[in-house]
Amino acid sequence: MILVGGENLIDFVQTDTPDGAALYQAIPGGSCYNCAIATARQGQDVTYMTPVSEDALGAMLEARLAQDNIALAAQRVSQPTSLAVVSLADGIPSYQFYREGTAERQISYQQLIETCPAKATAFHIGSLALITGADAQAWEAFFESCAEKGMMTCLDPNARPGLIANKAEYVERVLRLLGSATLVKLSDEDLAYLLPELPLLEAFEKIRALSNAALLVLTMGQKGAIGATAQHKIAVPAGVASPLADTVGAGDTFMGTLIAQITKNGWDTHKALSSLSPENLQSLLEVAATAAALNCERAGCNPPYLEELHL
Repeated sequence: MILVGGENLIDFVQTDTPDGAALYQAIPGGSCYNCAIATARQGQDVTYMTPVSEDALGAMLEARLAQDNIALAAQRVSQPTSLAVVSLADGIPSYQFYREGTAERQISYQQLIETCPAKATAFHIGSLALITGADAQAWEAFFESCAEKGMMTCLDPNARPGLIANKAEYVERVLRLLGSATLVKLSDEDLAYLLPELPLLEAFEKIRALSNAALLVLTMGQKGAIGATAQHKIAVPAGVASPLADTVGAGDTFMGTLIAQITKNGWDTHKALSSLSPENLQSLLEVAATAAALNCERAGCNPPYLEELHL
């Protein structure tokens, strides 16, 4: 069983601009929530750890999880659903978030321990959940406890600089988590924020030296991706989205595919993942790139199902 924590919210995604007035469609989302769906759609048993609101938008979020047989670990709560407004320029999203006092922030370490299924084998966290507050501290502590149990721990910072008031606190948390993560995915934008003084590939190598991850992956949009273990480093081109709708959820789909394929192939231990052959590492990255491209052919985050990947 794969556990996923982190934010759930409703994306109000721009769909059109008739007469100069933008129209928005309400789509269930959130980076970690999207990753849970991407993982489940590739045949994995997924449990989502974060509380969902009892309001109407929370009902939308729960219904979408149920469609892909994702179990809820936490009881639904009375606080409102978080919101994100996603505006598009040439298919590239920009985000505004509203999540103070919302349902997905109602987290404690004790609650996570009590609701953690005994058969869990992996845990993923990242994005908004790690920014600040008691909930970020709880997620960090739970991540560390999962690592101590020998579970595969998966980290995708997916940094949102516009929401980070205390950069030093956030960067320190991410760097601490790197020490106990099995699988780490960062984007070129993440590295530009975390290590702005270094060129991209030098920043990647510095993170590689700081991290204890069995597999470290760098995604670079249209420039493709790089995956590195202790023994090998492989670069693959980006998948081709034809036609391109938008890039919302592309990184989440890439990460969910990594988790799903690693689990499916029995590579979900530090030893197995760090010992991947160059051929298996290349294949893993290519499947993730293909899945991300298929997602980009659809509006919003809508990851592909396993049969769409033609494996």
